[in-house]
Amino acid sequence: MRIGTSGFVGARLREARDIRGQTAVGLAELTGLSRQAISQYETGRATPSPAVLDALADRLNIPVQFFTRPERDLARGTLFYRSMASTTKGARLRAEGRLSWLRDIVSYLSGHVALPPSNFPDLGLPDNPLLLSDSDIEAAADDVRRYWNMRDAPIGNMVTLLENQGAVVARDELGADSLDGLSEFAPDEGRPYIIIATDKGSPVRWRFDAAHELGHIVLHGALKPDTLTKSAEFKRIEEQAHRFAGAFLLPMTAFTDEFFAGNLDAFRPIKSKWKVSIGVIIKRARQADLISEEAERKLWINYARRGWRKKEPYDDTMEPEMPRLLRRSFELLFEHGNQSPEDVLAALALPARDIERLTGVEPGFMGTDYAPVSLLASRDPFTADPMRPPADVIRLPLRPRTR
Repeated sequence: MRIGTSGFVGARLREARDIRGQTAVGLAELTGLSRQAISQYETGRATPSPAVLDALADRLNIPVQFFTRPERDLARGTLFYRSMASTTKGARLRAEGRLSWLRDIVSYLSGHVALPPSNFPDLGLPDNPLLLSDSDIEAAADDVRRYWNMRDAPIGNMVTLLENQGAVVARDELGADSLDGLSEFAPDEGRPYIIIATDKGSPVRWRFDAAHELGHIVLHGALKPDTLTKSAEFKRIEEQAHRFAGAFLLPMTAFTDEFFAGNLDAFRPIKSKWKVSIGVIIKRARQADLISEEAERKLWINYARRGWRKKEPYDDTMEPEMPRLLRRSFELLFEHGNQSPEDVLAALALPARDIERLTGVEPGFMGTDYAPVSLLASRDPFTADPMRPPADVIRLPLRPRTR
């Protein structure tokens, strides 16, 4: 008689396999099992023996306890992928799984630390994205700036701005060059989640990706998932998020005041000041009707000749904007919350390295010999100027202990 593993959840095996980018055939080969056995485990028709489960956990680099956790009952919002048409289903499943892990981490932290509340405006835009004009999107970007009491000035740190307004932002390698990021507004939490893919790109591109996902949150919050299965509407939705990102990072009126010449060298100081790519500046110049269609075409030709499609000026000197909210939450929790890395790992049953990557803490931070840290000076996040520099982030009070 074969002995299975009590409490084994087949859906957890499928989730782990998707996140690790393994096919059923590939996992079978790694473990010496048959593809049929993997399928039976995942569909619940059979359970692996403890020895086989150990082998599966080892090959997938997942704690054994992960596979006996109940299936999640997450309320899912519409997932927005910033991706090319060539992005595979496997890459999307991996990204969605990483987002689920991020939500698991935040759920745990929310039981101990008071994260800032969500503060994103409802602009009353039409549900149908095809009814949104370019002028509507420009106005929406201006409205969000006004809602957050921002000036028409460069944003010091886009990621910090989003975190101060209650978004959870992560940087992660999603395993696909064709996937730049994804976002979801979690309806049960009333909080947006954003993952910025770091498989490729530059600081200004990642900053633009963050603004692009903000565009989805503001413009497309009422969209249903089936809308994104229609290629024409998906393309239009992506174009709108692009337009919003450019308008939010580089407001039209301020940009027009700074524009003095339609050549690439004149765009360098604009990039340095506003921290947007020269490619975005070219597009904004055309959108503002500051250059003609023919002048835009010549700029793109010159842009390509200079090799700027691969790397623009200042890309090597600008620092990437790093999320701080979850990292500081763990620092606070370990220093003053009577919690340890062992408590976190036991509660989440996720690999330490994956938690570290998704939360932006240093490698090894989730080890047992972590170094104590001191809390940074902080301020009231609800009355703060969102334009303040990135070192000024969010007070995170501890929740009262319940045990």
